[in-house]
Amino acid sequence: MNNHLQALQTKYPELQECLPDIQQSFSLMETCYRHYGKVLVAGNGGSAADSEHIVGELMKGFMLTRPVPQSFRHHFTQLFPEESEEVCNGLQGALPAISLVSHSALMTAYSNDVDSDMVFAQQVYGYGKEDDVFLGLSTSGNSRNIIRALQIAKAKGMKTVGLTGSSGGKMKALCDVTITVPYHQTPDVQERHLPIYHTLCIMLEEVFFGR
Repeated sequence: MNNHLQALQTKYPELQECLPDIQQSFSLMETCYRHYGKVLVAGNGGSAADSEHIVGELMKGFMLTRPVPQSFRHHFTQLFPEESEEVCNGLQGALPAISLVSHSALMTAYSNDVDSDMVFAQQVYGYGKEDDVFLGLSTSGNSRNIIRALQIAKAKGMKTVGLTGSSGGKMKALCDVTITVPYHQTPDVQERHLPIYHTLCIMLEEVFFGR
């Protein structure tokens, strides 16, 4: 077992049953990044905040330093020699990820002009491509806007990962992998989502930026 999954199990023994799905989710996301894809993330309420949190861990250094590649540093130096050290030292390696909950102008316009249930679906349609992953968070597994986004992701050939509660809800039939934490109440589910996505982000960072 991966040492980070082992650490997760030790701290949260109730999540032992989730470990195979966490490992499979990691594998889908690793493959996505190896094929130069990106991860799109969405949720509602507290899960919207979690979406932002996940992107924050993927797009910058989390547990490791992430210096930019020497090839990029060299190219930047050729273009901007006087600023190279400052700029390149200020950059960090990124695992491309977009939180769909952040786009307030688009979200409010689409909700007002078209359909609030279709906001995330429209974003997935616009941003998504075959090598990407859509990660949907819903404590019930039945959030309509997440279900619509998952349907569009499937139609575009993307991989789909769900983070939800014990039943899995309607998401379960639409996700390539569904991580169902063994709780029903929203606070209990969300409290377990955080260590799960932290573990995923740590594992991905180690693969792409570990030395």
